Amino acid sequence: MNGLPMTVPSPGLPARVRIHEVGARDGLQNEKTAVPTAVKAEFIHRLAAAGLTTIEATSFVHPKWVPQLADAEQLFPLLGDVEAALPVLVPNERGLDRALALGATRIAVFGSATETFASRNLNRTVAESLAMFEPVVARARQEEAHVRGYLSMCFGDPWEGPVPVSQVVSVAKALLDLGCDELSLGDTIGVATPGHVQELLRSLNEAGVGTDRIGVHFHDTYGQALSNTLAALRHGVTTVDASAGGLGGCPYAKSATGNLATEDLVWMLDGLGIETGVDLAALTATSVWMAEQLGRPSPSRTVRALSHKE
Repeated sequence: MNGLPMTVPSPGLPARVRIHEVGARDGLQNEKTAVPTAVKAEFIHRLAAAGLTTIEATSFVHPKWVPQLADAEQLFPLLGDVEAALPVLVPNERGLDRALALGATRIAVFGSATETFASRNLNRTVAESLAMFEPVVARARQEEAHVRGYLSMCFGDPWEGPVPVSQVVSVAKALLDLGCDELSLGDTIGVATPGHVQELLRSLNEAGVGTDRIGVHFHDTYGQALSNTLAALRHGVTTVDASAGGLGGCPYAKSATGNLATEDLVWMLDGLGIETGVDLAALTATSVWMAEQLGRPSPSRTVRALSHKE
């Protein structure tokens, strides 16, 4: 847009950031009405055409728990020509079987740093959930699949309140010890602040977890997602989760509002001169199109500004 944002680099930041796009999975799983499979497929194709190289496609969970993603078997075969990595979420060995049968090569498991959320989301204790993931990760690695470990409630829990950094580090290390290639730190209810982000990253490093294995997943409940992302970038993090148009939340944590909007993230990174490979105009057009499919405007400030729709 007329050369804006103006590029003004800031010292100490990475040259390139990989955006892990979660809108098609984390975003659409929270929609009240079913999104047609063909629309999901078109959404993912458009996201890839906009330059996103990692697009989380779907989740192989039981339809009873996440009915919006019940069409995983129908959707995934429609994505064979997508030129992007297409990770999928699997909750257990059955989900892994379904994913591998369709040729998935990148999978993710979803754990919790707190007992209450583990109980409500996975119907297990933290230890029991890790035990459930162990054969999933082992078999995925055996099949040469890349494995991501999501860790939710890293910065606060709606039932337990503050979550000790040492507790998060302990569960994070346990997930990585299972064999996960990378770890995504989730601020599920959006309560993190920059100092908290830096302290958790420092503590993980001190515990032997390299920054190169860490991604961040911020929600914008209190308007802190970009501030927290910048804090993570200053620490050396180069993988950031975001959702096109700001879609999504968490069905098991009612105070969790939308994810960090990918467009808002790209606007900031473009201004900092950090490469993403993403065409912001094409991405904005995709989110405007998706908002039309959903029948409501995008919550992304950048989408609204660039599309002149309030």
